Amino acid sequence: MGVHGDELKVAITAPPVDGQANAHLVKFLAKQFRVAKSQVLIEKGELGRHKQVKIIAPQQIPTAVAALTE
Repeated sequence: MGVHGDELKVAITAPPVDGQANAHLVKFLAKQFRVAKSQVLIEKGELGRHKQVKIIAPQQIPTAVAALTE
């Protein structure tokens, strides 16, 4: 996970088949933000490479994300 322009770039190893990559992304982000998977919502881009994700009530802000807000 790292900053790429004004976006956060996350490398997922799961194939983009049957929503596996999205499921892995949600699991990864939930762990990083210390929230339940149900609190990670893919709002836009579910079928594309670029996504807009909403994290509800994050318990922790990862360093890479904090860098985007500065």
